This record gives sequence, C-alpha cells and structure tokens, in this order.
Amino acid sequence: PSKISGVLFLSLPKISFDLAEYTADVDGVGTLRLLDAIKTCGLINSVKFYQASTSELFGKVQEIPQKETTPFYPRSPYGAAKLYAYWIVVNFREAYNLFAVNGILFNHESPRRGANFVTRKISRSVAKIHLGQLDCFSLGNLDAKRDWGHARDYVEAMWLMLQTDEPEDFVIATGEVHSVREFVEKSFKHIGKTIVWEGKNENEVGRCKETGKIHVTVNHKYYRPTEVDFLQGDCTKARQKLNWKPRVTFDELVREMVDADVELMRNNPNA
Repeated sequence: PSKISGVLFLSLPKISFDLAEYTADVDGVGTLRLLDAIKTCGLINSVKFYQASTSELFGKVQEIPQKETTPFYPRSPYGAAKLYAYWIVVNFREAYNLFAVNGILFNHESPRRGANFVTRKISRSVAKIHLGQLDCFSLGNLDAKRDWGHARDYVEAMWLMLQTDEPEDFVIATGEVHSVREFVEKSFKHIGKTIVWEGKNENEVGRCKETGKIHVTVNHKYYRPTEVDFLQGDCTKARQKLNWKPRVTFDELVREMVDADVELMRNNPNA
C-alpha cells in the first residue's frame, strides 16, 4: 500500500460559521503544514499525499451535475478553507512533482458518522424513537438535497486514486440526489412508521400516520447563514480511469445506519 499523509479536519459546514478562524487554520493551513513537512523532510519522492476534498467546494452550484471542471463557489468557512487546501495541493503537485491528489468526495455516510451530521442525527433519533427512548427531534432545512453514498465505497476510491501512475483529482459521487426529508421518511419506514408532513417552513412537523405522534420538528437554528441547496456529482472520470463505481444503494445505506443505531441504543441508551 502507498504511504499516505492525511488531514484531521473539521468537516461540519454549519459549525464552521461559529468557528471560522479555527476552520481556516485546520482545514486550510493544516493541509499546507503537512505538505510543507513532506518537502522540508525530503520525502517528495517517497510519499503519496491524499487530500480529503469536498463537494462543499461547489456550494452555490454553477452547473448540474458537478464534475472536476465545474467552477467552485463555496458557501461556508469550511468550504472556503477547503478551497485553499485544494489549490495548495495542486500547487505542490505542480511545483515539486509531489504525488498529491484531491479526492472531491460528495457526502459519504455510515454507522460511524459523527452524531452532529444530519444523517447520523436522523438514524440515532429514529432508533431512540423505535426503542421508546425519545419522542421527537428537530432538524433544519428538510429540502436540502445531497448526493449520499456509503463511506466504504468512497474509501476504496481514495485508495484507487493513490494507485495511479500520475496524480489526478477525482470527483467521487453516486449521481443520485435525495433530500433530508426523504432520508427521514425512509428511516422511519424501516422501523414501520409512516411520516406525514404538516405545516410549512419553521412550523412544519413530521407526524406518525400510525400513532398520530409528532416525531420531527423544524428549528431555524439548524439552518446555515448561506445554504447549499443541491449537490449532485458526476463521477464519470472515476468510472473511466479508476474503474470505480458505488455499490451500496441509498436505501441500503439508510437501513444499515438505522439498524446499527437501534443495536447501539438498545445496548447503551446513553451512547
């Protein structure tokens, strides 16, 4: 396997508005520090560097779907910091002939996803409701649409990028788009509940058709100051050059996350 240097990065766009300077230091300058260390230590010819880039670079999307040549338009301090990281990787690659690549990965989820991410927040909350440990939870923009894949597939793509003869940047995505609302509906469906939506905007609620109980509410505090409404990736280049394609479907991803959290909460309700 290739030697890989990675970046421990803050990856929550919403939180990055509250921690803007820290985000720039970690996600932007942090990448530079690692690249500079490789150069300073004389490791240019022995290290392969993978930068965890992001679909948040596209932000206010300039074309649909988004591919490697789509203009960037980040909409958060996180996206802006990752834009710097993207270009400094390109700069070191071209200036010093370092094998450095940007993996522009769209949202990739799994049962290991952090609890602050919307997908894991949904799966954890649905699991708690299923087990009678919770009645209701709040979300932000239900109509935000994302290209969600499974982290297992995407990590394989990361590895494949580092096995190529020449370093190149790749978009990794499924090409499918689903809303937060749909993720909620499918999560509840998996535990035998049908969510019916009532009201509009901040007054909208998700009610269980079978019991009449409200399980989902909307809270404006979870909205971003500048929203990213729609992300859809085009991974044609990865399919052609890496022979990569996603294997796990959206429905399978949702079921796996809910099942894992039901098991987790059953064994440890305080997890």
